[in-house]
This record gives sequence, C-alpha cells and structure tokens, in this order.
Amino acid sequence: MVRTAFDLLLQPFIAVGEWCTFFVSVLLPTIRAYANPRDVVRYLYGVVLGALPLAMVLGVTLGAVIWMQTRGLLERTAGAAELLPTVLAVAVVLELSPVGAGLIVAARTGAGLGAEVASMRVTEQTDALELLGLSPIRKLVAPRIAACIVAVPILHILTATTALLSGFAAESIVGGTNWLRYQELIFAELHFADVVAALLKTFAFGGLIGIAGCRIGLTAPGGSAGVGRAATSAVVVASLFVLAADVFAVAVFRIL
Repeated sequence: MVRTAFDLLLQPFIAVGEWCTFFVSVLLPTIRAYANPRDVVRYLYGVVLGALPLAMVLGVTLGAVIWMQTRGLLERTAGAAELLPTVLAVAVVLELSPVGAGLIVAARTGAGLGAEVASMRVTEQTDALELLGLSPIRKLVAPRIAACIVAVPILHILTATTALLSGFAAESIVGGTNWLRYQELIFAELHFADVVAALLKTFAFGGLIGIAGCRIGLTAPGGSAGVGRAATSAVVVASLFVLAADVFAVAVFRIL
C-alpha cells in the first residue's frame, strides 16, 4: 500500500522527466530539419492550408465582435469611441490572435499528429525505420514539429490582419473613419517590442503543439482505440501547453 502511494506520488515527476527528455531528443533533429526543407514545406502546406479557413473566420469574428462590444462601452464617454481601433489592435495583435492561432493548430493539427504517428507505431512503421537504421525522430517527428513552428506565426499574422481589416470595415460604415486615420490609431499603442514578443511566443506555441502530438502518438497503446485516444489526448495536451506557455511568456516579457 505504501509502495503504491509512493508510486502515485512520483508519477507527475516521472511524466515531467519523460517530456523533458523527449524535448531534448527532438531539439537538434528539428533544427537540422530546416537544412532539408522538402519535408518541412510539405507538412507546412498541409497545416496552414487546413487551418486557414478557421483562421480567417476567427479573424473576422474577432474584429466584428470586439468592435461591437467595445464601441458601445466607449460611446458612454465623450470622445472615447475614437480609441476603438487602438483597443482592437492591442487586444488582437498582442493576445487574442496568437492564442487563437495556437488553439486552432492545437485542435486540428494536434489531433492529426497524434493519430498519424500513433497509427504508424501501431502498424510498426516506426519499427521498420529503426530496422533500416533510420531514426523515427529525425525522419517522422522533426519535420512535423518544424512545420508547426512555422505555421502558427503565419496563421497569427493572417488572423490579426483579417481582424483589423474587419474592424476597419465596420468602423468605416458606422464611424466614417478613413484608412489613414484608422492606421494611425492602430499603431498609436502598438510598440515594436510588444509586437515582436507576441510573434515570438507563437513559435513556442507551434513547437509545443508538434512535440505534444508526436510524443503522444509515439507512446500510444496498440489498436485502433489507442489511435483514437492519442488524437484526443494530443488536442487536450497541446491546448494546455499553448495556454500555459502564453501565461509564462507574458509574465517573462513583462519582467524583461
């Protein structure tokens, strides 16, 4: 009984150690994957193309909803409605768009990675690679992680751009603001360092999503049920990683 309780107490530490070990093992192969970009580009195309419709819908939704919600509040104070483009830009570019892009990739690509890698393991394709002297980490995992690292920043930029254009469309119809004035208000409080910080954390989101999906796929139990559980677990773990990394990144950037 004591042994069982002690084992349960150690499980979280063992899990953290296994995740850290996997992260270290894929770090160098992922960096090397960019030297041979053919596989990376192929996976990148699939990730971006598959998530693009959701990113566009998210951008339009963010721009329209924030504009509608915020304008009613700002109109209660004389002259405050002019600050709406500034509020929209700060909210979207610094927080909502990076996290939204990360969650979209976590939901769509995370599940795909978990199921795909798990099915390769179940059908013994990973064992076949090892018999041929090839590393599954270098051949299967690293290009997928590298593609995720690049895909999330691209989707973040597209989402933020769509949201700002959507906000301008709504503002020009109701508020009558011209593009030059709208552009001036957008950049009023968007400092270069903050924009770069928001972009940098999307690279971390992509890496964590790729690591979560691939590791869960490689450790999935056998059978079709294991493939399904791997897909579900990959979405949950990747989403948690994105949210936790966002909190950590914001705290670090605020301190710096």
